[in-house]
Amino acid sequence: MSEIYGKVALVTGAAGGIGRLMSLDLAGRGARLVLWDIDQAGLARVSEEVAAMGREVHGYRCDLSSRQAIHEAADRVKQEVGPVDILVNNAGIVTGRHFLQCSDEQIERTMAVNLMAHFWTLKAFLPDMVRRDQGHIVTIASAGGLVGANRLVDYCASKFAAVGLDDALRMELRKNRWNIRTTVVCPYFIKTGMFSGVRTRFAALLPLLDEDRVAAKIVAAIAADKRRVVLPVTVYLVWLLRLLPVEAFDWCADLLGINAAMDRFRGRRREAQNRP
Repeated sequence: MSEIYGKVALVTGAAGGIGRLMSLDLAGRGARLVLWDIDQAGLARVSEEVAAMGREVHGYRCDLSSRQAIHEAADRVKQEVGPVDILVNNAGIVTGRHFLQCSDEQIERTMAVNLMAHFWTLKAFLPDMVRRDQGHIVTIASAGGLVGANRLVDYCASKFAAVGLDDALRMELRKNRWNIRTTVVCPYFIKTGMFSGVRTRFAALLPLLDEDRVAAKIVAAIAADKRRVVLPVTVYLVWLLRLLPVEAFDWCADLLGINAAMDRFRGRRREAQNRP
C-alpha cells in the first residue's frame, strides 16, 4: 500500500476538473500538496480550498506545454518543498477537430501537454525517487489511448503514447528493482468542461463518467498500488475486440457510437487550459 499521509503529492492540471478533485482527496488523506496549472485564478481557488482543510499546499503557475517552464517549476518545488513522492501527470487538452482542421500549432500543443509534459516531469522528479527508492507515478491517459475515434486523431495519438510510456516505464522500473509504483488511468469521457457536448449511444455500456467518482477511484488506486484503472469496466472489451479483423473491429466501434460521440462536441471556450 502506498502511504499518502505526509507525502508530497504533485498534481498537474490541478485548477479544475478531476485535477482539483484528486487534489482535495489527497489533501483529505493527509498529503502535502503541490499544484500546477496554467490557470492562475483557478489555482488560487483550489489552493485556498486545500488550505481551508488545514493541509500544506503550494501552488505554481506552469505552462505544461513548455519544457523550460516545467523544469523551472520543478526546480522551485525541489528547493521550496522538497522531493516529490507522488507525481500525478493529469494535465491534458483536446482540440476536438477533424485532423485536417487542426493547425500545426494545435497538434504540437496537444502532444506537448498530453505527452511530452510527462517526460519532462519524470526527468525532473524520477531521479530523486530512484535515489530514495520510493515513489508513485500516476499517468492520466484515456480510453482514447486504447481505441481511436473520429475528431480525436491528435488526442488519441497522445494518449496511446501515454499508455505506452507507462507500460515501458513500469517494465524498466521492475527490471531495475526500484521500489517505485506506477498507475495508468484510462477513463471513457468524463463529464467535465473538457468534453462538453459529447454524447454516448449506450449509456448502460459506456456511460459518461462522473468526475467525483473518477477522482475518488484514482486516489483509491494510488493508495492500493493498483497498476491500472479502466473506467467503465466494459472498456476492457477493447483488448478482446482487437482480436477481430480490422473491419469487424471498426464495425463494433460504429455500433457502440464511439465514432459519433464527438459529433456535437463543444469543449471549453478556452483550449489553453492544461487539465481534463
